[in-house]
Amino acid sequence: MPMAPPDPTVLHPMPEAPRVVLLKPLVTSPLIEVGEFSYYDDPDDPTAFQTRNVLYHYGPERLVIGKFCALGEGVRFVMNGANHRMDGPSTFPFPIMGGAWREHFDLITGLPGRGDTVIGNDVWLGYQAMVMPGVRIGHGAIVASGSVVVADVPDYGIVGGNPARLIRRRYDDADIARLLEIAWWDWPLEHLTRQLATIMSGTVDDLVRAAPGPR
Repeated sequence: MPMAPPDPTVLHPMPEAPRVVLLKPLVTSPLIEVGEFSYYDDPDDPTAFQTRNVLYHYGPERLVIGKFCALGEGVRFVMNGANHRMDGPSTFPFPIMGGAWREHFDLITGLPGRGDTVIGNDVWLGYQAMVMPGVRIGHGAIVASGSVVVADVPDYGIVGGNPARLIRRRYDDADIARLLEIAWWDWPLEHLTRQLATIMSGTVDDLVRAAPGPR
């Protein structure tokens, strides 16, 4: 009898490797949305992802991570709550220190933000990459280790550096359009399981032929 696909609701998909957690069954914050099988790898405490890796997350902006994303150790998301005023002589947030300064709390509330931070499907974020507020990273993108992502990343782009810059696209525009159209990450899990070799090592033509339904 063939083995069943892995269970996307299991926190540790590999019991022998507790450093790896699936994020969807882990996160509890209503401000974080994660797709199935996206994982975080950390030898220390991967279950602390919400507090150690998602920083200054006071809302209302959301962090959205797609399906089948691979997050290396130390990946951080800096959210809009980290913003300070920059329109006056000082950027220091005096009111948070309390006392009489707290009377001016309105000076640090309602600061303009860049909106939700959105990570597409099948994105690989390398070791200690940092994603700044409001960034959108496209499907199939790769972020090199240690990068600081301050601007949007196109679908199937490879970026690196501080600030991260586009190194190249993984495919040409025509193939990227086809990959986005077939959206393998949305295939039924049983069909996806049968096509793993094609998804991992095939050509775009192979993947198009393997897609479920009429083509």
